[in-house]
Amino acid sequence: MSYPPVILPRLAVLARQAAPKLLEGVIAPLAVFYAALAVLGEHGALITAVSWVYAGVGWRLIRRIPVPGTMVLAAIAITVRALIGFWSGSMKFFLLQPELGTICISMVFLASVRLNRPLVQKLTLDYIHLPSAVLKHERVRRFFARITLLWAFVLLTNSTVSIWLLIHQSVGTYLLVRTTAVAVITGLAVAVSLYAFRRVLRRLHHDPTPAALTAGPA
Repeated sequence: MSYPPVILPRLAVLARQAAPKLLEGVIAPLAVFYAALAVLGEHGALITAVSWVYAGVGWRLIRRIPVPGTMVLAAIAITVRALIGFWSGSMKFFLLQPELGTICISMVFLASVRLNRPLVQKLTLDYIHLPSAVLKHERVRRFFARITLLWAFVLLTNSTVSIWLLIHQSVGTYLLVRTTAVAVITGLAVAVSLYAFRRVLRRLHHDPTPAALTAGPA
């Protein structure tokens, strides 16, 4: 049984596509928040963080650029987080909320494997088209299940490390060490995922077994 070739974009192409979103959604907000924390204090940092998100929404509206649903959700989420932060009077409550959300997401990843609907497969198909014959292949099904388990563990590890730092360290140390730790853990997971994906596709092209197309359990 032969399969249509599946070509992954080069890493440089993926990096160019991801860089603007990474800069706008991760690096810039963190830099703005950290700078505001150092200059304006905790309340000033909260106000600056909220202002940054709403400025991004406003900039798109002014230029008549569609506002992504994720950005709208981010604006709502950061508003709620800031209100709780002001109400509690503690920056740590503001920083703790997304970590608890990440733990919930990791549980969703685990549940998706149990339901034979690995979430990583759905996310992958948002960026890369895979023929249905490839998706039904037993080896591909096992790959997506295992990678989904990997990312559930990665998310849980990131949150555990972050919460420990938040409890035992100052906010400034938390932001610096947490960012480095999460970047290293996530970077390794991305590298492992890409390597395993390429490997399973190479093996798939050389697998002559039609029986492998039967849709068994992951």
